[in-house]
Amino acid sequence: MLAPDSFNPRIGYAETLRPGLRRIVAPNPSAMTYRGTNTYLLGMKEIAVIDPGPDNSAHLAAILDAIGPDARISHILVSHSHLDHSPLARRLQDACGAPIHAFGNATAGRSPVMQSLAESGLIAGGEGIDSEFSPDVCLPDNAIIQSAEWMLNVIHTPGHLGNHICFAWDDICFTADHVMGWASSLVSPPDGDLTDFMASCARLQERRWQTFYPGHGAAIDHPNNRLDWLVSHRRAREKQILEALAAGPANAQALARAIYLDSPSELLAAATRNVLAHLIDLMGKSHVSAHGNLSADTKFERR
Repeated sequence: MLAPDSFNPRIGYAETLRPGLRRIVAPNPSAMTYRGTNTYLLGMKEIAVIDPGPDNSAHLAAILDAIGPDARISHILVSHSHLDHSPLARRLQDACGAPIHAFGNATAGRSPVMQSLAESGLIAGGEGIDSEFSPDVCLPDNAIIQSAEWMLNVIHTPGHLGNHICFAWDDICFTADHVMGWASSLVSPPDGDLTDFMASCARLQERRWQTFYPGHGAAIDHPNNRLDWLVSHRRAREKQILEALAAGPANAQALARAIYLDSPSELLAAATRNVLAHLIDLMGKSHVSAHGNLSADTKFERR
């Protein structure tokens, strides 16, 4: 579900979203990042920078210019270690001295199933991973981060990536790449885990939210509706995969070609990874079985 083209932010400009909150969009638009990565500045005097973004000098300058002489960066918060979210953290730290907070390094939070797949080497991963990322402060699930102006609650939301976290600000949530309005999140094994992703969605559904601020695209003003859509979308995709497998065994790429009929060819690889994530989840639920060891080319059949 793509958002309309009405989201056309001024790149590099600190736009006020509500009192005490601004957004700067990084200059890294793509098919996977939409208009660019959203960097959020929370606070007026003691500022938390949420998701510094890609290693881009112009974006670094935009963040520092937005702080002003009477404020300081007190916290650098990273939702997850993809290359469009975390690499600028160290350069920003060099400029301001604030500690970097995140759930953990690039493989932290990976489920046992995905850890086993990664160790087997039979399923490639690492798309866009900031493999050298390591925070100064590791944030466990339910951790509280605060200043005199704001307080955030950490929600561990693995799925898109094992170390993915959201930040709750009362009934507002910075959802990074877990929930976006312009597209559904990529889940690519072994870094992403669909079983974890659905569990994380269910956890967010337990609360009533006012607004989601995602890692890419516009704010989501009906967040619980969007969560419901996201879960329904994944369940519908699962049904499509099972229906396609009724015709006989197939691998993830063949299934993606059969199911993602309206997607551009350049997104086929991402669609294939999403289908593979579904197939692994369906294996865990004993709905499908694999022909041999798991790999990107493994054929699956219904049980």
